[in-house]
Amino acid sequence: MLNRRILRVKAFQNLYAFEQCKGSNLNIARDFIRESFLPDLNSMEVQDKPALTRDAEEAVKLFDQNLENESLLKSSEAKTKIKQVVLQALKQVRAANEKDHDFMLRNMVASAERIPQLYLLAIELLQAFAKHVEKDIEKKKRLAGDNPVAFSNELNLANNQVLRNIRESQPYRAAIARNNVNLDDIELEIKEWFRDYIKTSETYQEYVNLAEPTIEQDFEAVDDLLKKVIFKNDVILTYFSEKDLNWTENKAVVRSLASKVLKNAVGSEESEGDQMPEIAINWEEDKEFFQNIFNFTIENDALSRSLIAQKTKNWDIDRLAYTDKIIISMAIAEMKHFPSIPVKVSINEYIDISKTYSTPKSKQFVNGLLDVLAKELTESGQIRKSGRGLLDNK
Repeated sequence: MLNRRILRVKAFQNLYAFEQCKGSNLNIARDFIRESFLPDLNSMEVQDKPALTRDAEEAVKLFDQNLENESLLKSSEAKTKIKQVVLQALKQVRAANEKDHDFMLRNMVASAERIPQLYLLAIELLQAFAKHVEKDIEKKKRLAGDNPVAFSNELNLANNQVLRNIRESQPYRAAIARNNVNLDDIELEIKEWFRDYIKTSETYQEYVNLAEPTIEQDFEAVDDLLKKVIFKNDVILTYFSEKDLNWTENKAVVRSLASKVLKNAVGSEESEGDQMPEIAINWEEDKEFFQNIFNFTIENDALSRSLIAQKTKNWDIDRLAYTDKIIISMAIAEMKHFPSIPVKVSINEYIDISKTYSTPKSKQFVNGLLDVLAKELTESGQIRKSGRGLLDNK
């Protein structure tokens, strides 16, 4: 399954991208303001360049002051043109931010929903290599005729018990059909990749030298090929990146889930129903969580920044690690708006995200700040926990 930790990470990635978009939109708006006060080269009148420059800077300052609301703009004694340009710039940046927000939200959900297809493609690639070996050996046998040529070890990949268990799994076949997974468009590439990357790999050479590999050895072989060849080779990875615009962010998750499918296939027949790591136990419910954590974090941005600033008085909030601000804001939003998730669970999840995506010292910083904020928000009644196994305000 795609657990909520993965969903939190993807929400974080898209929030980070959204913040970058907002920064770009601000710069574009400021550029628009300055361009609005450039000398008119077509005018016959004398252009007062210093005055125009002063008007431009005054407009930029007024623009920055009114990003949250337009109260200062309405009461400003600035020139009419300055106020008009600032108002236009504010409308432009807000429209751009709204457009980027909607795109990021859609992209975030679509990216998560695409993950099953990607890890199934990785497994199907292993299956395709196994099938290629089988066809190749059959061809060699026909050419060899009655010659006593031994091909048994070369068939190890074709006879791989883990891949066979997966192929024969009803949940796997259903998932392949449901996610429209096939490799029909890369038949030639599969032959080339096997020849150039699989067959020449140390893992494969060691594997074909095994006389009668156990199912554990079968697993180790295909898992190694998955991680050390498929997910390391730039040519093969280009194929995946062309399937997914978010491949850079999804790669680690896809590799982990594909490996889990292989590992599950080592188990008994009774575990067949657990072979497929679904996108979520209840995707509709988790998708709502996914979207809400994204939206609540954005909606509570001003409040979160204020809370962070109060606890970091010796620091300019703009000097804090960009990622830390997003991680802490997400944690605050989750603690406040998801009463069934224990505070400690939320804190631990975002500490883990900070380990991967922020600075080396972020773990301690995020942990300490969230502990303090959680205690104060709970005491003030802004965090209230309730539900199965939870007590209010715990």
